[in-house]
Amino acid sequence: MGGGLAGLLAAHVLTAHADKVTLVERDRFPEGPDNRSGIPQDKHTHVMLEGGQGALEKLLPGIVGELLDEGSPRVAMPTDVLQWQVGHWYRRTRPTTHVLTGSRPLTDWVVRRRVLGPGSRIETVEGAEVTGLLGDATRVRGVRLRERGLPAAATAGTTLEADIVVDASGRSSRAPSWLAALGAEPPHEEVLETGLAYATRFYRTPAGLTDPGFRGVYIIPNPDQRYGGILMPLDGDRWSVILSGLRGNEPPTDDEGFLDFASKLPHPVLHDWLLKAEPLTPIHGFRKTGNVRRRYDGPGRRPAGFLATGEALCAFNPVYGQGMSVAALCAVALRDALTDPRRTPTTGRVQRALLDAARQAWDISSGADKNVPGATGNIPRGRPVDRPGDWYLARVQRRATGDPVVGEAFRRVLSLTAPVTSLFAPPVAKAVLFGPDPQSPVEPQLVAEG
Repeated sequence: MGGGLAGLLAAHVLTAHADKVTLVERDRFPEGPDNRSGIPQDKHTHVMLEGGQGALEKLLPGIVGELLDEGSPRVAMPTDVLQWQVGHWYRRTRPTTHVLTGSRPLTDWVVRRRVLGPGSRIETVEGAEVTGLLGDATRVRGVRLRERGLPAAATAGTTLEADIVVDASGRSSRAPSWLAALGAEPPHEEVLETGLAYATRFYRTPAGLTDPGFRGVYIIPNPDQRYGGILMPLDGDRWSVILSGLRGNEPPTDDEGFLDFASKLPHPVLHDWLLKAEPLTPIHGFRKTGNVRRRYDGPGRRPAGFLATGEALCAFNPVYGQGMSVAALCAVALRDALTDPRRTPTTGRVQRALLDAARQAWDISSGADKNVPGATGNIPRGRPVDRPGDWYLARVQRRATGDPVVGEAFRRVLSLTAPVTSLFAPPVAKAVLFGPDPQSPVEPQLVAEG
């Protein structure tokens, strides 16, 4: 269920284990890298973290090269980016990691071209939406369908039987209520909402600024500075700009308000860039930015034959840029769980493997967001047991701006290529606990070091 990145990659993995794989998508797929309504964020900035790139390569060898050939920019961190966090600018030292910043339509199209291309054994049902699950509380046996745009009665009898149903329908998944309708227990949902809102606009490269000395700007809001902004290159000689604000400081979507909001950032570098840039699109707002994790792995009566992946399983605050990467990591986890010779791939075991693939991204996003003033939800916050870890990680963030050892370790964790435990490795811990105060730049470095 769902033809986005998570659904495409899951379907690709399942072709090695099933005689027939059917992908059901509400939209009709465009021929090229075009927007579609089924991806509500495809008019906003997307990045593919290095951990996600590695997962994609495991599933579709050569796919990162195809993305680059089609124009997806590759941005070196921290070398290419002016980054401001916790009141300090990052030093632009040698690259630790790279992100792909091509548009979401481009990324989906390149992956879709590979997964559904000539020789594919995946059948697609486009322009159809799932309205419920077939089966009972012990086993899911398929889905109910209707043609999109028609009344429910017109296609009420349409069904699609299946041995396994995979929910890749995104954060708005209706599967919990469908499972309840079968007599099963819906998953417990962990929710954490900061009230972050953002607005995005695409631009053409400003005249006379083809080489401004940097390829991106990343200003991260915090409790003391509630305004954020991101500038990143896109395919097609375009740039994307996101302005974000915490609850009560939402960015407007009109021209004058957008520019005025940018002027409130802690440095004028992004506002000055906007004054010279040529807008290509309207300004699009987005406010569904809460963290939501559905614990299908938890106790409860749930049927065999049903799995959730991608944002249907674990949705993140988009400001951390983790969604596409986790979709790829979940697909690798699905592949590995189905081919593990040591264990029978029961529904429960495979679902736990999918959740584990999303765990680090969840820990990063929820761990940061739980400390935002005014955050709401049912995630425990302010517990005494968390204070030592929060204190240590706050020192990591502060020292990452100017200390190359801490900065490299921190970026590898954020890129999902190293575990969180690497932040406690002896060289990193020594720098965090006993190192001198790092010399972070007072102003953004317009020339990278070395």
